[in-house]
Formats: sequence, structure tokens, C-alpha cells
Amino acid sequence: MIKLLSHLKPYRIAVTCVLVFVFLQTLSDLYLPTLLADIVDKGVMYADTHYIWRIGGFMLIVALGGTLCSVGASYLSAKAAGGFGRDLRSRLFAHVEKFSLNEFDKIGTASLITRTTNDITQVQMVLTMMMRVLVMAPLMCFGGIIMALSRDVKLSFVIIAIVPVIALVILFISKRTIPLFGIQQKRLDRLNLVLREHLTGIRVIRAFNRTQHEQSRYTTANGELTDTAMRVNRMMAAMMPVMMLIINCASIAIIWFGGIRIDHGGMEVGDLMAFIQYAWQIMFALMFASMMFVMVPRASASAARIQEVLDMQPNIEDPANRAASSGQQAKGSVEFRDVSFRYPGAEMTALTNISFKASPGEVTAIIGGTGSGKSTMLNLIPRFYDTSEGAVLIDGVDVREMTQQALRETIGLVPQKAMLFTGSVTDNIRFGREEATDEEVRHAAAIAQASEFIERMPEGYQSVISQGGTNVSGGQKQRLSIARALVRKPLIYLFDDSFSALDFKTDAKLRAALRPETTEATVIIVAQRVSTVMDADRIIVLDDGQIAGMGTHRELLDNNAVYREIVMSQLSEEEIA
Repeated sequence: MIKLLSHLKPYRIAVTCVLVFVFLQTLSDLYLPTLLADIVDKGVMYADTHYIWRIGGFMLIVALGGTLCSVGASYLSAKAAGGFGRDLRSRLFAHVEKFSLNEFDKIGTASLITRTTNDITQVQMVLTMMMRVLVMAPLMCFGGIIMALSRDVKLSFVIIAIVPVIALVILFISKRTIPLFGIQQKRLDRLNLVLREHLTGIRVIRAFNRTQHEQSRYTTANGELTDTAMRVNRMMAAMMPVMMLIINCASIAIIWFGGIRIDHGGMEVGDLMAFIQYAWQIMFALMFASMMFVMVPRASASAARIQEVLDMQPNIEDPANRAASSGQQAKGSVEFRDVSFRYPGAEMTALTNISFKASPGEVTAIIGGTGSGKSTMLNLIPRFYDTSEGAVLIDGVDVREMTQQALRETIGLVPQKAMLFTGSVTDNIRFGREEATDEEVRHAAAIAQASEFIERMPEGYQSVISQGGTNVSGGQKQRLSIARALVRKPLIYLFDDSFSALDFKTDAKLRAALRPETTEATVIIVAQRVSTVMDADRIIVLDDGQIAGMGTHRELLDNNAVYREIVMSQLSEEEIA
């Protein structure tokens, strides 16, 4: 929590003003009962109307000053806390942007969303209160005790006796609730995870009639969160009546013993009235403090979760010396040199001793069975993961010696799962290169065989794509993803099974249109279909993470059993011939 508060530095002037305003407001609140006692003892008791008007007017001025200070403190505390929350969300988002896929896998998307929204909101709320209560509660408590002692020392022992009782109640409740706040945030993570999986996988859930199962999962996660929240809220709800009971008992005791003191001439009526107000001020100060004791543990749990993300350093970082990536004219050749890769926590290697070179103007295809490591190979080129052994080189330079931005500027990636963003068709294609002209956008769409269906849409290229591209088909999403990579005009094209949702005719037309567009680029295609890769300059056959063969379609068909088996499973004898 303390480490996060360092982000308040840009708002130190506002925070200082809040503390000053709260200090002045508390002084005015402490001074008002004294003025009231003077009005009663010196004005009412002696029927001095002039004195009542004079002191009453002064009370109004003091009360007005306190009100203005309270408004100023509320405004500035909300502004500082709001700015703190905004800046922290921005910093957290920017930090998460640097994460490799390892860090995303470690924390989880649902948890990152919760930490960026709910956890920061918890800290922001507590910070708003803390800036006011931090000064007001101790000053009101100790100031009230001092002012009460100045009125009547003997009667003050009633207040002094009550304070430890309230402190014990606060300590007992805080000790019971602190562990529950961490559990509550984790269960909120779990609820977000279940909800996110349900919403994103709704088609699969309905297709397999698993609606009841998902409802059960959600009910369980929701029930666990609710049970924890109810346990916390029951304790918090019990605190208020207990505190009020103690305060009211103290008030009765003060009135009882105060009446006896007045009867014996030990104190004035106005002093008793002031004493009662001081007692209530002290009690309310302790109640505010107790609220902070309840809220701070939850905010501390949230702050620890936020700090965990901020402290997590991505295992893929730019090199300290960036000169290596800018020393020569980029061409786009890709080389795997004895590359082996193992996913974090995995027992088996996903890739073993992979070596090949793909040059500009060539099409290199990668084919193999499911789980053979095809997509893993492609993920190593843009450095989504780093190799466990060996090196991936671009133009002879290890990708680990290049900045991630410089590396990825040379790459146009079409992922296995087509991902579109909210916005128009043009916005989605232009996502590949922001400064692309309308003509370049249309040309890229034409090459990707997307222009026909785009022009049939109600508003053509300005038609809106819904979240996740749910208003277009799988094949249309893939073609828009391909157009997005084409408009980038990169040196290296990576197609990760990007033709799987296309029919054979569209697939053939697209590949034919791609050829003249990529004559000076390095093209690497991962595919399941033999028809997609058979025209490639080089075909790499993967089997259990190892290269089982490499060559042209005809060479592999004649000499490689693994490739021949794949071909025989997809093509007829006439097509093979």
C-alpha cells in the first residue's frame, strides 16, 4: 500500500491543501461547542441578548469557514484520488503491454482485468477517505479529550474509560475481517474467469448443451463470493450498533454524572452541553477510524495484488545495446539455428534442434500433425516466446539483440485465430498500418479476396465490425486478417494456418494473388492442407517437434514417409499423380 502511495507525488499540492483544510475544519468543529457553552452560561443564563447575538454570529462565521474547508477538502481529495486512480490504471496497462505470453499465462486475463478495475477502485476509495480521516480522526479524538478535560477533569474519566473499549471492538473486528478481504478478491477473480469463459464460449456451450453445467459453475463461484462478502458485511454491520451502544451508554453516563456535578455546583449547564458534544465528536472520530481499520485491510489486499503486477518483470525485454538491429539494411531473411523450446513448466520440449533458413522471395511452408509444434515455431519469430536453446535470426541478427518494436515492424502476422476489433472494416485493415491510404486498403482487401463481401455490406468499407467480429463469418474474418497483414507491406509474412476457413477455390485464388505481392518478402506458411503448401519453394515437415523432412512437394512425396502419409490422407491418387 505504501509503495503505491508514491504515485501521489504529482498531487502533493492538492493533498497538502486537503490536510490543511481538514485541519481547519476540525479546529472549527472543536471550537463550536465552547462557543455554545459561552452562549448558554453567559448569555442565556443572564438573559444577555446582545451577547447571544454577538457570539451566535461568530459561531455562524466559524461554522461557515468549517463548511468551506470541508467542501474544499472533499473536492481536492476526490480530484487527487481520481487522478491517482487514472494514472495507476494507465501505468498498470502500459506495464502489462510489455508482458510476454508467459506473464499472461501466469496471472490470467480475468485476474488482470480485476486488478486493473476493481482493485484500483478499492485503493482509490480508501485514499479519498484516508486523506480526510488521517488528520481529522486523531485531531478530533485527542483535541476533544483536551477540550473535555478543560471543561471538567472528573467527568472526562467517563470518556477515557470508553476509548479502550471501542479500541478493543475495532481490533477484534479488524482481526477477523483482514484475512477475508484477500479471499474475497481471489473469489472475485474466479467469478470473472467463469463469466468471461461463458460469454466468449457461448456458441460451444450451447452446441454441446452445457448451459446447465455452466450455470452450476457460475452459481458456485457466485455463491462463494457472496458467502465471503456476507461474512465481512455481517462483521461490519455488527460494528455500527455496538459502537452506537457504547456511545449512547457513555452519553447517559455523562448526563447522569454531569447532572450530579451541576447539582453540587461543580460545573455549568453550558459546560455539560459542550462536554456532551465533545464526547460525541470523540466517539465519531473513533467510528471513522474504525471504518478505516475495516477498509484499509481490503485496500491493502488490493494494493498487494496491483503491486504484484507492477513488480513482475517481463522475461522478454529489449537489449541494453540496441545498435545491433540498426547496423544494416533489412532484407527479411529468417534463420532457425539449432532451436529448441520448452514451455514454462512443461516436461517435454515442444521443439527440438530446428534448423532452416527462409530467404526473401521464397515461400516456406510448415506442415505436420496436430501438436507437432508448427504454431510454436511461428511464435518464436516475433519473439512472443524466447528460445530455450539455439537462436532465431533475422538478416543474421539474433532477434534477442533487436528491439521488439524494430523486430515486429518487419513482420506481418496473420494469427491462427482471426481477431478483429470494434470499428469499421477500414479501421480493422488499417490496424496493420495506420497511415495506409484508402486505395492501399482497397488493394489489400482485393488481394485477400475480401473486397467482394465488403462491397456487399450496407456501408461497404465503413461498415462496423462488432466486438470480436461476431457479425462476419470465420472465412471473412480470416480474409480481413490477411488484408491487415498485406497493407503493412512487411519484409516477413507469417501465415499461421490462415487459410483453414477458406474453401479450396478462394484458397487457390488468394495464394495466386499473393505471389506477385510477396516477391521480395519472406513468406512462411503454417497449414494443415497439402493443397495450400504443395506449391511452396520449401516444405518443412514437423513430427513431434522435430524436422522429419525438408524439400519440395515432389521431393518429399518421393522420399519422406511422414509427408507421404499426410498427402495420402488428403488427396486421391489422381490428384497426387
